[in-house]
Amino acid sequence: MKPNVMKKHIRSLFAIALVVAGAVSCTRTNSRPTGEAASSWPCQVALAPASRQLNIDRTISELQQRARQPTHAREALEQLGYQFVARARILNDPGDYKLAEHAAQCLEELSPGDLSALLLRGHALHQLHRFHEAETIARTLVEQREFVLDYGLLGDTLMEQGRLTESAAAYQKMIDLKPFYQSYTRAAHLRWLTGDIDGAIDLIHKAIDAASSRNRESVAWAYTRLALYELQRGRLTAAAQATDAALSFQPEYPAAFLARGRVLLALDRSAEAVETLSRAARLNPSPEYQWALADALRRRGLNQQAEVVEHDLVARGAESDPRTLALFLATRGVDPQQALTLTERELLVRQDVFTEDARAWALAAAGRTEEARASMGRALAANTEDARLFLHAGAIRRSAGRRSEACGWLARAEASHTTLLPSELDILHRYRSVRIQTNTGE
Repeated sequence: MKPNVMKKHIRSLFAIALVVAGAVSCTRTNSRPTGEAASSWPCQVALAPASRQLNIDRTISELQQRARQPTHAREALEQLGYQFVARARILNDPGDYKLAEHAAQCLEELSPGDLSALLLRGHALHQLHRFHEAETIARTLVEQREFVLDYGLLGDTLMEQGRLTESAAAYQKMIDLKPFYQSYTRAAHLRWLTGDIDGAIDLIHKAIDAASSRNRESVAWAYTRLALYELQRGRLTAAAQATDAALSFQPEYPAAFLARGRVLLALDRSAEAVETLSRAARLNPSPEYQWALADALRRRGLNQQAEVVEHDLVARGAESDPRTLALFLATRGVDPQQALTLTERELLVRQDVFTEDARAWALAAAGRTEEARASMGRALAANTEDARLFLHAGAIRRSAGRRSEACGWLARAEASHTTLLPSELDILHRYRSVRIQTNTGE
């Protein structure tokens, strides 16, 4: 960039920064500029002070201060964007992904053509489920340079669109370029997604070993993934230990509390599960968390409290997590038409294994069994080892009159039943007689 152009952008950055405190009231918990105002002032939005007092907020505040200094602006803005991404993973606030996008736009204003800004924006768009836009950015990046994280973004966007072969190639390129935390975690997830749980556990241990202890959220995330892998294996003590490790790095980590709550449910310690999942849902009131909490409450006979949680889940779930809401509605046999509509919309955005599964389950709830079988076939194509997928496959095949096939899938769901929620276990138990009758030839 020419020196006079750089000075011009630095002056713009400073001019914007000077009015942040006085001209804008923009925090995480209060209103943010929207529409044209927000997109016209990305630096103003990215540099607005945070209202919370978490450790990460202090880091964000320090980076915002550094971003106002000409000699540190570029580096600070890039780091600021990734801190917003990290805070979003802790607090599940999609507004933080928008702030990361604004930080990227601010960096692009400061340094037009900066590929680091483009990568940051790609990550923000991916987290906002704008996968096609993020893929376009990733392909632009890999065409211009050989940088390991560009291939990570490309693999992430392809995976969400159900293009696993292409995603695997991108992740392999990551490993080839640099075997480190980011490449190990992605490779672990791909191994799990394609049915290799042992490989996933091995790689997530490598990710933990490679992670920097200074990036505490990343270590906590890896331990949480390990907990879920161990839970699937039925190794409940190891799963509980992994959640303890995650919370030692990030004490208020909702994903780790959710994993611990699921372990407690598998151990039939429902009272402790209610306490843990209540804490998780307070930190992250999204459908996945609320569904687990509601099921735990019902296990304790606290049906009225469960109904309150479920009412909020249904009221807000279509906006925050339509796929999980669709699964919840179909599992409970409530409003199958809404479940269908939600999955139709999701498939316009992503076509991965779990969206196909949600579609199949919604179709089954609506009585459209043959369509459900076709969608379920696509969901099973990656060979993912997942009890929920197996339960749905068995139930759908039973509805289609294919009792022998149903027996096989339901037996596989039984083998990894520790990952099922109580309401899903109830369905599995209802089908137990089907397997018994099939095996005895009745």
